[in-house]
Amino acid sequence: MRTHALHAVAALVAGLLAVALAGCGGDGEADPDSFTVGLLLPNRVTPRWEKSDKPLIEQRLKELCDDCTMVYANAENDVARQRQQMISMITKGAKVLILDPADSKALRSSIQEADRAGVPVIAYDRLAEGAISGFVSFDGAKIGKMQGEALMKAMAQRGKGKAVVMMNGDPSSANAAWFRDGAVSAMSGKVDIVRSYETQGWSPESAHANMSAAISSLGADRISGVLAANDAIAAGVISAFKKAGVEDPPPITGQDADLEAVRRIVMGEQYMTVYKPFEKEAAAAAAMAIALGRGEDVRDVATTQIDSPTHQDIPSILLTPVPVTAAGLDRTVLHDGVFTVRQICPPTLRPACDRLGLTG
Repeated sequence: MRTHALHAVAALVAGLLAVALAGCGGDGEADPDSFTVGLLLPNRVTPRWEKSDKPLIEQRLKELCDDCTMVYANAENDVARQRQQMISMITKGAKVLILDPADSKALRSSIQEADRAGVPVIAYDRLAEGAISGFVSFDGAKIGKMQGEALMKAMAQRGKGKAVVMMNGDPSSANAAWFRDGAVSAMSGKVDIVRSYETQGWSPESAHANMSAAISSLGADRISGVLAANDAIAAGVISAFKKAGVEDPPPITGQDADLEAVRRIVMGEQYMTVYKPFEKEAAAAAAMAIALGRGEDVRDVATTQIDSPTHQDIPSILLTPVPVTAAGLDRTVLHDGVFTVRQICPPTLRPACDRLGLTG
């Protein structure tokens, strides 16, 4: 039954894409300077997708191509929904797709169908399997290494042992393993990884449950540091310590430089995050999309190549992330205008901000 159902879905997808291809034919050629780019993002749990990436990509596309349009969809962590969103965009005439996959493996067949339909797919932020035409992200190994190195530094300063709990990302995301491997490479032989969890959907709720289990099993006083893969996970970790009545939690890492995470850093609840200038990532993805839409060689835009589990030498742009602690806020997210002091420092945090010299 499962095999027949999959065949039926595949047939439906193929049929819809065939209609899309037929619609592209005709006596006249499409205007190379007027086409649609589809943007597909994975969830709303991580604030950056809706607050940063979507508007930045849309803005950059418009700057590069006045007559181009962007259509947008968010999968909300539902792979089946993202498949349907891809089909819908292709059948409605999208010429290029920018895809941050809800599941790096499960979207492979849909990416293959898009390739057969002549619609190139750019994997955005997360590497996807299948015939993608380009990849734009930050170097995940560097991110994990930055987190691991920062955590070890904080643990050494605290001087309360070497026991680390790893709170990794969603196993369906290729980035989760990328971050984890980078962190492990930095910490191997220097700390004791006493527990390691995968965080379904990158959700704070899942992280809270996993961290609560670790605290119950190990005891809070036997946890020297927590390697949290991103800021949403860090939020769940911190809430678990609070619920357990821990007043002085160990150092906790993060990633994405979400506003709430930056505030937690100011308060001393989270030790660090990793700042990824999303404007650069969005600009790179838009440049790739416009090049592909115009039939240009995307390798002229790419700066390197990367291999996926299914394809080699994928034209890629890997940007450099920046670790951020309380001492570096003024040189990173404030300097780049990501946030203002007023945004980071509401009245309740004013004393903490004053101690850090955050004024303005």
